[in-house]
Amino acid sequence: MLKNLKPKQVFHYFEELTAIPRCSGNEKQVSDYLVNFAKQRKLKVFQDKALNVIIKKPGTAGYEKSPAVIIQGHMDMVCGKSKKSSHDFTKEPISLKIDGDFLRANGTTLGADNGIGVAYGLAILDSKDIPHPPIELLVTTDEETGMHGAASLKTAHLTGKTLLNIDAEEEGVFFVSCAGGLILINEFTPRWKKTSGSGLLIKISGLQGGHSGLEIVKQRANAIKLLGRVLDSARKAGEFNISAISGGSAHNAIAKEAQVTVAASSSVLKKIKVIVKGFSGELKKEFASADPDLQVAVTAVDKVATSIGRGSTARLIDFLLIAPNGVQSMSPDLENLVESSLNFGVLEQLEKSIKITISVRSSVTSIREEITRGLEALAKRVGAKTSRTGEYPAWHYQADSKIRDLCVAVYKEVSGSDASIQAIHAGLECGLLKEKLPKTDMISFGPNLYSVHTPDEYLSIHSVANMWAFLKAILIKLK
Repeated sequence: MLKNLKPKQVFHYFEELTAIPRCSGNEKQVSDYLVNFAKQRKLKVFQDKALNVIIKKPGTAGYEKSPAVIIQGHMDMVCGKSKKSSHDFTKEPISLKIDGDFLRANGTTLGADNGIGVAYGLAILDSKDIPHPPIELLVTTDEETGMHGAASLKTAHLTGKTLLNIDAEEEGVFFVSCAGGLILINEFTPRWKKTSGSGLLIKISGLQGGHSGLEIVKQRANAIKLLGRVLDSARKAGEFNISAISGGSAHNAIAKEAQVTVAASSSVLKKIKVIVKGFSGELKKEFASADPDLQVAVTAVDKVATSIGRGSTARLIDFLLIAPNGVQSMSPDLENLVESSLNFGVLEQLEKSIKITISVRSSVTSIREEITRGLEALAKRVGAKTSRTGEYPAWHYQADSKIRDLCVAVYKEVSGSDASIQAIHAGLECGLLKEKLPKTDMISFGPNLYSVHTPDEYLSIHSVANMWAFLKAILIKLK
């Protein structure tokens, strides 16, 4: 479908990647694809237990003895789909569509984060007419759920002292620092009991969502947090029990939707319906600019089979209401840079428990720890167990960086525009990789991506071409 798009080889490999199931945690097939790609071209390849892949290609004529350059990206993707989509991410290819200058998917995430970065690397490895130094393509796993691939990586096969991370999402913006973070799991284990009678389904939808690092500064509504506020307002009607509850799609995506089913007496249910409808009007006014399509729907449920007790219901609502969410502090040094934040990513009902997954980020480790400890203390107060996972360090600014200076100069030559050097509040694998490769000079860049981690994700075709020209120009200079 993409055969007429340019750069041809980049889009060829991107389309091949979109045909392979590669949700985080399901990367064996795509990892093996990368290994086979290397073997077919008689390139050195290494695959570790975490399924990370390193492919090495010698330098071209005149670059044989040049220092190696690491090109780095991750093979996994956030798998999200619209409510109308029946897509099966475990076996179906992503359905692509071209919309003018944009490449989109049909009702699902596109996977350009970070499939397009990997496609750039494969196109370089497959090229025969692009001058370049020795290339070490590093493609990691499980980036989206905690950077577990990069965390487990052994670096014995990597010799490069320059690393190009192609996992940024705005053309001409070069990242040289990023926040650190962790994932905090909060698990409630209430007692479930059989329940008879009717109930109400309260559903929050229509939110924009977005990447919890990149778009947290936009102060968009989080459906899980709104659900806590709606449930708290419903308490004015009288006592009720939670029967079912869910929301969000990924720890690093701002929750777009959430829903809860509550059981109560018919008189209380009537009052809840009135209260929630009134409160929804207040919420629509509050988020008129950030989320103009916010909807809070209330519908009757004929039969409710089970529910948790009123004490457990109260404690869960308290946690959803009291726990902070969103931007917590702004950088005192860099204008408009978020210093610390947290995101209610996923609310899920398991067989015997209710689990809330929260992503905590900060460029200052002590602040990240303060936020996390506060959440842990609150969870303890309401009887929930907590556990940390996916911890990754911040990537600190390096005053002396040859690759940064080179990228600024080359981008000006290629595009005619000035590059923007920035820090990013999102987590990048550069933080972990810098710990393992302390002498390696790193930078992060990429083409224009939009609405990543959501079914509305799309990619600019001309921007892919622009950054391809830039990447080739950089490699030529790294002699």
